[in-house]
Amino acid sequence: MNVLGISGSLRHDSHNTKLLRAAARELPPGVTFEILDGLRDVPAYDEAREGDPQPAPGRRRREAIGSADALLFATPEYNSSIPGALKNALDWVSRPLATNPLRSTPVAVVGASPGPFCAAWAQAQPRKLLAALGSRVVDGDAALRHAHPNIAAAAASSHDTARAHTHAT
Repeated sequence: MNVLGISGSLRHDSHNTKLLRAAARELPPGVTFEILDGLRDVPAYDEAREGDPQPAPGRRRREAIGSADALLFATPEYNSSIPGALKNALDWVSRPLATNPLRSTPVAVVGASPGPFCAAWAQAQPRKLLAALGSRVVDGDAALRHAHPNIAAAAASSHDTARAHTHAT
């Protein structure tokens, strides 16, 4: 099984990208996990360009999503919503609607936030959008509040476990 992780953040080392990396470490053997980069390279969606060849960054996202068996989105919350860059990328991938690669694909949405509200509103919006596009969306919230200390603690624990394993062998 091939799982594709998609971060809604433009920052390379964002809380949500770290959350995807942490999720990758928890997968069972035989499951591959790749994080899709290049969100910042996707041009603004333009319906007038639908008949044209899709811009390369949009086409690459579409192909990567089409080859995945499942998707895991991790999104921050900006102004009680998903980041514009993530919505824009989903607009490109969703066209044409009847043959979009999100259709019938299992999808889960998680979010990390430095605050106490866990990006809850931002998680609800892509679940609604992805369901409308035909994805099989896992229902329910999976949020990490106060992300910075929690992710730092998880990374330290993972590092300690790896170090203990190295010393034991």
